[in-house]
Formats: sequence, C-alpha cells, structure tokens
Amino acid sequence: MVEKILSRSVRLMFASGVVMGVGAIAQPAFAQDAAPQRIEITGSSIKRIAVEGALPVQTLSKSQIEQTGATTAADLIATLPSMQGFVTSSTSINGGGGGTQTASIHGIGDGYTLVLLNGRRIAPFTTGATVNLANIPLSAVERVEILTDGASALYGSDAIAGVVNFVLKKNQKDFNVEFTYSTPQQSSKGKTTNFAVSKGFGDLNNDGYNVLLAYSHDEQAELNAADRDFAKLGGVTPFNEGGKAYVMTMYSSNSIPGNVNVSRSDGAAVRFNPYKVLNGGACPAENTFAAGNRCFFNYAATVQLLPELKRDSLFGSVNVNINDNLKFFAEGMATKFTSTARFAPPAQPLTIDLNSALWKNSVVPAYTKLGFDASKVTSAQMTLRLVDAGGRTDGWETQSKHLATGFEGSALGWDYTASYTYSENKAIDNAVAGYTSGEKLAALIKAGTWNPFVAPSAASKAALAPAVLHQVLDTSTSSIDVINLRASREVFKLAGGNASLGLGVDAMTQKYVDNPSQIAQGPNKQQPSWTDTNVGGGTGALPVDSKRNNYGGFAELFMPIQKNLDVTAAARYDSFGAVKNSKHFDDQGNLLSPATQGETASSATYKISAAFRPTDTTLLRASYGTGFKAPSMFQITSPIVNGGSSNFFPCPITSGPLLPLCNGTAEYNLLTGGNSTTGATALKPEKSTQYTVGFRVEPIPTVSVGFDFWNVKLKDQIATLSQSEVFLHPAKYGNLFSAYYDPIVGANVLAATLTPFNLASSQYQGIDWDHSYRLNTSKGKVTFNWTGTYMLKADSDSGIAGDATEKSVGRFDKYSSVTFRVISRLSAIWKPSDRYTHSLTMGYHSSYKDQVITADDGSTALRNPDGSAGDNVDLTRTVKAYYTFDWQSKVNVSKNLTITGGIKNLFNQDPPFSQRNAGGGNQLGYDGRYTDPLGRQFYVVGNLKF
Repeated sequence: MVEKILSRSVRLMFASGVVMGVGAIAQPAFAQDAAPQRIEITGSSIKRIAVEGALPVQTLSKSQIEQTGATTAADLIATLPSMQGFVTSSTSINGGGGGTQTASIHGIGDGYTLVLLNGRRIAPFTTGATVNLANIPLSAVERVEILTDGASALYGSDAIAGVVNFVLKKNQKDFNVEFTYSTPQQSSKGKTTNFAVSKGFGDLNNDGYNVLLAYSHDEQAELNAADRDFAKLGGVTPFNEGGKAYVMTMYSSNSIPGNVNVSRSDGAAVRFNPYKVLNGGACPAENTFAAGNRCFFNYAATVQLLPELKRDSLFGSVNVNINDNLKFFAEGMATKFTSTARFAPPAQPLTIDLNSALWKNSVVPAYTKLGFDASKVTSAQMTLRLVDAGGRTDGWETQSKHLATGFEGSALGWDYTASYTYSENKAIDNAVAGYTSGEKLAALIKAGTWNPFVAPSAASKAALAPAVLHQVLDTSTSSIDVINLRASREVFKLAGGNASLGLGVDAMTQKYVDNPSQIAQGPNKQQPSWTDTNVGGGTGALPVDSKRNNYGGFAELFMPIQKNLDVTAAARYDSFGAVKNSKHFDDQGNLLSPATQGETASSATYKISAAFRPTDTTLLRASYGTGFKAPSMFQITSPIVNGGSSNFFPCPITSGPLLPLCNGTAEYNLLTGGNSTTGATALKPEKSTQYTVGFRVEPIPTVSVGFDFWNVKLKDQIATLSQSEVFLHPAKYGNLFSAYYDPIVGANVLAATLTPFNLASSQYQGIDWDHSYRLNTSKGKVTFNWTGTYMLKADSDSGIAGDATEKSVGRFDKYSSVTFRVISRLSAIWKPSDRYTHSLTMGYHSSYKDQVITADDGSTALRNPDGSAGDNVDLTRTVKAYYTFDWQSKVNVSKNLTITGGIKNLFNQDPPFSQRNAGGGNQLGYDGRYTDPLGRQFYVVGNLKF
C-alpha cells in the first residue's frame, strides 16, 4: 500500500522519535506533498512505508552520527542509552576481550544482539554469536537502525534482545574526502586520526547503474595508567569513604627481583626476597615496594588504559538495473583491524633447583643471613615478575571479508530478494612483547646469563631478550555461507487498506577452524617431542575444526484492520544441526575420531504487534513474541584449556588433598572451555518471551513525548560463572576445583574449571524514553532531545539449590558486571542559520553499588597516617554517578566543504573511583568498561565533496 500523502500521525512518529536517534535533530512535520518511499525496514520483511511499523526502531542518519562525535562504530554504539553490557576496547587488556568490541541491547548480552550489515548477517568472532564492531568502518555507514525489541521470529537465533543494522553508503556519485583528528588535553596519548575517501560512478535512477568504492584508515594511540592521575597508582590507590582513609592493596608477590618461598623439613615455610635481604631492605625496581622481608609488584600501574588501535577498510558496491523489474547488486568489504593491548609483565612461579648455582650464589646467602639453616630446605620456589621481558603485549589482529550478491525485483505481484552472503572473520593473536619461551628462560637462568634476583637494567633486559617471543600464538577463522530468499506482496483488502504478506527462507553453514601454535599448545600428546611453553600465557590450547548447518523459514502478515489500527503477525521455524568436529579430544588431550558434539536444536517462534492511532497526535503500540537461541559453536566445541587468571584471590581450599597447592592470595589457574556433551548433560537451547507496550504523543506541535515499556524473560539461559564468584564462594563450588599439571611450573597447581551451563531463568525489564521540544526564536531554531533507559530488572536465577536470585540492576553483581539503573542522553541543538549548527550534549550513567570487599579478599585496607596500609577491612560503598558534557560546532563553509569542531568531556570529568578487582581487565581504581579515561578531548572534522 503506497499512500500519496503521509498522514499526520505517521509524520508524528518521525517527529516524536520513533526513528529518531540519540541526540538527533528532530525534524518538523514533513510537507503534505512529500513523496513516500517504499523500503524494507529493520524488524519487518514487508516493503512498505517505513514509519508504519509498530516496533521501537531508532534510526541514526549520517548527520546524526556525526553529531555524536563518534569516530568508530563501537564509539557510536556506546553513546546509545539502550546499550549496556557490551565489550569495550579496554577489555582486551587482559580482560578476555581478544580485540573485540560489541553491541548489547538493554544489558541482555552481546550474544543476544544481532548485528547486520545492510540487513545481512556477518561472520561472528570465533564460533560464538558475537560480531566484532571493529570490523565495520563508520565512515562507510550511511545510517544505523536499532530495533530494541526481540526479533527472533523474523531473523532467527541471536536476535532475542534486538537488532543493530549498519546500512552502508550506496548510489553515491561525488568524490568525498573526510579527515578527523582528536587529541586529549592532557597529552597526545590516546589521540585518534581518521581518514576516509570514497567515489561513486553513475546514478542508479538516471544511468541504470552505480559503482561505489571507499577506503578508510583509523588509528588510536595507546593510553597508559601512568598518563592519568586517577590510575597511575594502580593497586595502591588511596581513597576516602565515609570519613575514613583507605588504600587499595592489590599487588603481587610475583616481583622483581624475585621472591623466594622455601619449604623446610620441619614443615615450616619461609618467604623472603634475597635482593632485599642482602641490600639493606631495598626493592629497586620501578613499581615495586617492600613489605616485611619481601618485595611486591604494583602490576596495575604498568597496564594500558586503552590499547593502540589501527584499522584499514575497503568497501565496494555495484548496483545495476537490468530492467524496470530486476536489479543486480553486489557488495564487498575487507577490513584489517589490530588492537595492540599491553598489561603487566609475566608473573610466574618457578621451581629452584637446590643444586644449582642460582640457589647457592643468589638465595642461600640471604637465607642464612636471616638465621636459617639451608641444609634443612626441602624445596624452593621463586615468585617472579619478568620485567626485563616487557609488558605482555598481544597484537590482536582481525582480518574480515564480507561479500553479498543477488537480485532484487518484482514479478507476478511479488517483491522479492534472492541473495548469497559469504562472510569471514580471521583472528590472529600475535605475541609482541612480554611472553617468553619457558625453555629459553630456563636455559638463560641455568647458564647464569640472566639472574632473576638482581635489579632490572638495560644489561639484564638484553640478556633476557633471546627468550622473548615474537610470533603468532593462535590463528582462527570463522565463516558463514548464507542463502536467503524473501518475498512480499499485497494479498487482500481490509478496512484500513491492503494486507501484505512476507515469506522467507534461509540456509546457513557456519565453520570454525582454530590452529594454535606449538607453543600455545605446549607439551601434549599431539606433539610429544615438544617441550617448550609460553611463560606469561595460557597453555594446553588444542585445535578445532568444526561446522554446523542450520536453516529457517518465516511468514509475516501485515493487516491494516482500520485506518488507525494495524496488526502484524509473524512466525518462524529454525533448525540447528549438531556440531561436526573433526578435531575432537578427550580431557587428557588424546585425539579421537571426528565427533558430533551437542544436540540438534529446533524451535518455532512467533510475534504479534499492533499500532493504534486514536487521534492524529497519538500513537499507541504493543508487541508480544517468543525467541529462540541455539547454543553457539563456541559454547559447545571449545576444548578445555588453561586460560590463566586475571586476578588475585585467597586460596579457596581449607582442607583435603588440594591444600598443599595453596599459595596464599595468588593468581590461581582457570580451566575454561565448552560443554561438548550430548544427551541429558548437553547444553539446551535458550528460549524467551518478550513484550513491549509504548506510546507517542504530541500535545502541541513543538513537543513530542514517547515511552516504551519492555520485558524479556529467558529460560535455560547459558552462562559461565565468574572467576570471583567461584573463588570467593568455594563451599558452594568445591567440585570445580582440581589439581592441574602446569608444564611451565613443572608441578601440579590448583585450578578451577569453568564451563557453560543452563541457568534456570533470567528476566530483564525497563522503560525507554525519547522526548523532544522544538522552537523557533529570533536567533534561530532550537531543539532539545532527551533519550534514556530506566532499568527495572536484570535478574537471574541459577537454579542451584540455596542460590538467591541475582539482582544486577544498580550493583556490581556476581558475574563481575554492572547493569545501570539509568543511562540517558540530553542534547540541545541550536541552528542560528543553515550555515551553522551548535550542540551541547550531556551523557549520564547513574550511581551503583560497588563490588563488595571483605577483609579476606586482602584488596582494601585502612590507611595509616603515613600512607601505609593497615588492617584489611570489609567495605561496602557506592560508585558515584558519571556524567559528561560534549560541545560541537559545525560550519557549512560552502556546499562542498563542511568543518566541524568539538570538545568531548567539556568539564574534564574523571571516571568515578571503584574498588572492583574483577571483570574487564587489570585496570584498577575505576572501571574502564563504563567510563572514558581520556578526559577532555578536542577534535576537528573536515568533509570535502566534489
């Protein structure tokens, strides 16, 4: 149904923010003679006038994207109040990010938010369902559509929380050059530069074809903890709370020069630092300090706050009108993205040979000086920090390819699209610095070339250099092949107009291949002659070669019941096959025959939605639907490997055969991987029900008010317990601890095994709002926009006997994450003329209850008058609200040249203090997942068209 004149209620939906992005300039009502456009929108398969939908879809135009000041797709997503719980670039700094940046609607999780490129699926990062936004060049994006309602009934698995669709440029004719430069006020550390160029040939409407080529280059410099006052003290950051003085005590006994732990024949243990004992009590290395007879290392003071980022992207598209009813299209994108993330130098305990020269010359003199008899020593271990190797630095490199081709046309009354998509994501982990060869390290120590008990220097750094790794640690490739057929047409007439039917089928093959290097695998039964290990990195990695086939089909019916009431019903069926893995291993690393892992998962889902316009100035809408999500290949096929630890915890063992493996507060090992079992213990599909109820009202022509209440319930949600939850509640999770033989240490160590399982249920609930106020003044047009999300629930129930419901809103939860009660964005836009536009935007994150710290954690202490740490304490506190103000001015110098300048974080607001010691990486004193450490930034953007 194509109307000749847009009704006022339809125009109202645009003005009130149904498709208005965050900080967007609300446009006045469209002219009565505006030409309608029949397009396919996110959330519907039927081609019709875009604004008729009853679902909450936000659209960010190119100009609205520019107004946010964002330079990357991930930065843009971070500005949206409906987004939280996504992975940021800082998480790659020993926080498990692996070079990824993601989207997560309403905090439900990035694995439940489907990210599309021009309406088509993109290859996920590794075998999961998560797309790396770093592969998408923002300069090539024409608009972004965000559906904040579950869409599994149309798009299938992964869309329980909603959909983010990046729509790329097309039918461009001019030559476009764009340059962006941004720098923090405090220093050039963290500066960004962006360059993009694009050129189109031909006009699709007039010439019958269009070819578009585009290239972009983006860089962001690293930012280190030492560059910011709020982070430079790392694990010994002082703070005040409730009138009392405290200090963080998050530091490591893995130090340089190394500490020694001695076991004696009488069962007693002695801990000391040989260098300190022999040199007047000094700990000479930077970021070390003395306590008792040992030296401790302040690891958090050495980390990055933001990694170094680089991206190069090529994009091309071809569109050809074969005739009036048939169009051919092809589009391709290739991106190379690198995130160079650095954290503390390797922390490694190593056994000391009691017959070695190292023991006799470097340790025994200090031990005897303390008054002990070296002849009664039964064993000794050094706790070492390889500062001479440098900070552990991963060059996370992603090479992505995306190709889509097909036909769009109409025949026999049907509009149809037939397409094929191939998308590939290749992830490479390069050891840049810090990581060392275990064999070479041992040889250097044994030969006396490098001594772990002397102060670090240029000479000792050079001596250790031959052991530092500079190689590829792991290469994995994830790919999808998708065939998609869709069609829609008008089918019958109702009182409000013609009903439309949409049908579609799709088939997809997903493949995942992982080839860890020999040193990443370490000694195992697949390479029995290999003896080397990666000191500072995980060991025990195993290869994977898996694939899975799935298919689905859907039907959607749009029914205009009355002129002011329309109803849409949709249903879908999906079937996911079990995973075929040709490289299948048992728990001991033995290669088995190719295996089928996991179970076949299939389900039918549905959705019904309605929009009612009782008056020209009011829109009421509602939807109800079900969702389905199969376990990802990552959750099923990942081998159990030693992933190391990112935090320090007290020993969880108090008795029994594992007690000798305790080492006080230390970094204990984590064994992580998938759940590859079949039958009753296999992972089950997750299922959901969700609904939305909302309205838009325009009480006067210049005011728009809109609210959407939404609710999502998940059943059998797949999750993995956090490291802190397991280690801080050992009585509940005692069955997860075991002895693991660590080939680097050369002995059994204590480890916890964390694999995914099905939670009983979870529920997310909240209210989204978007309001605007527009007025004309003698000084120009002024627009106010206020958008936000108020979270009512983010609850999970594990189903474990005795577990209480975990309520995550407004607090640091047991999964080491925060769900903010309120996130909002308020902007004022002043347009004194067509040449100038100025805007001021406030971003706001509400306060939340910080991670609860107990004295047993050993991470927070009372601060003595001299600044030293006193007794460890229990501490419950609140992280303050975080708000920033951004200013932007845009000048249209000519019809071909636009210059934009702005200031982000106008008042140079520091991130609020947090005492958290888990989740998100090694930065301490604040939480880098939710705040920006750059401070005030100045930027300029130039855009030239000719």
